[in-house]
Amino acid sequence: MTAEIISVGTELLLGTTVDSNAATLGQALARHGITCRHRQTVGDHLGRLTEALQLALSRSDLVITIGGLGPTQDDLTREGIAAALGLPLVAQPALEKHLRAEFERRGLRWVESNLRQTMLPEGAEALSNPHGTAPGLWCESGDKIVTALPGPPREFGPMVAGPLGERLAAKSGSEPIQTRTLKVVGVGESRVEELLADLMAGSHPTLAPYAKTGEVHLRLAAQGSQAAADAVFDPVEAVIRERLGWHVVGRDDESLESRVLDLLASRGETLAVAESLTGGQVVERLCRIPGASRVLVGGVVAYVNTVKRDLLGVQPNTLQEFTAVSGETACEMAEGVRNKLGAAWGLSTTGVAGPGPDSEGHPEGLVFIGLAGPNSTASERHVFGLGREINRARAAQAALIRIYRDLVHI
Repeated sequence: MTAEIISVGTELLLGTTVDSNAATLGQALARHGITCRHRQTVGDHLGRLTEALQLALSRSDLVITIGGLGPTQDDLTREGIAAALGLPLVAQPALEKHLRAEFERRGLRWVESNLRQTMLPEGAEALSNPHGTAPGLWCESGDKIVTALPGPPREFGPMVAGPLGERLAAKSGSEPIQTRTLKVVGVGESRVEELLADLMAGSHPTLAPYAKTGEVHLRLAAQGSQAAADAVFDPVEAVIRERLGWHVVGRDDESLESRVLDLLASRGETLAVAESLTGGQVVERLCRIPGASRVLVGGVVAYVNTVKRDLLGVQPNTLQEFTAVSGETACEMAEGVRNKLGAAWGLSTTGVAGPGPDSEGHPEGLVFIGLAGPNSTASERHVFGLGREINRARAAQAALIRIYRDLVHI
């Protein structure tokens, strides 16, 4: 069975809303062994929505729409589905009764426009929406299926996992698509592809690289049971790890930050962090991991020179001679936070996030990472220059890679 996703909403085209629902749905389809070959996004316009649905029906067995099921005049998904299938919209008295009771239960004022939510294409079935008032719908016409889901994520997610998931499991008749993701740091996508070109040419499993911020994710995919997929994933993963070595930092839910914490915990060592341009991003990433407190003792955001000097002990002559954006300052920040918080390791970031150069002429994206460990202190220099927020994210990533690299090499 092949599927197509149609996301409905002008706000998606304008970029004011990010379409995370489509990604959630794509993952769900794969779990049910359904191949999603196309995705469309269309605004709140009946004609264009009908055209998108007709195109999807011409090339896919299953069409799933997201959004446009509310009670207002710009919620046109029901009308579009009915028009694309050549079916009339029919009032559903049972839905109206349920909806009126739900409004009364919640103490909400009933507005007659809510009756729009009780209209379905002829022959369609309602899909229950326990977290909202707009029901979804399931419509089979000939050998085609069209189903519609509401757009708010708090309503959409439970419906994908619940009523829609149950129907997909019954209809697909296919084995699920299993995936495994390996996370790679410290090497670029093109180099990864060069080292793994023969594996990427294979088809069982398939192997594809995806560039992320400061990482490359390698996705292995195969259709079948989890045990069967693992049997083909394991030897390929072993080859990847042999060729890429320490650059493979984790698998699936494992992350760079969780790996750093695990390595430190296995050594019985602790970490303190001093951040300037990253403004707490390194600590925030570490704190996402349950149990981070076993390793992370704390952090200091030293955004201005007086804090670097007075709290972390960076020497005034270092700031004057080398400036705050320097390897020398990064080293003293790392040593200062290590000593101040009594940790085995001190990690620091300092640099120019942008936009543009700083007052001393350092270019946007110039970053120094400092690392003070039990045996030595050193810094490394990076130049990103990719825009303020990306520069900050890349600096946090570089800091975590820096300590990870030391830990795996010790």
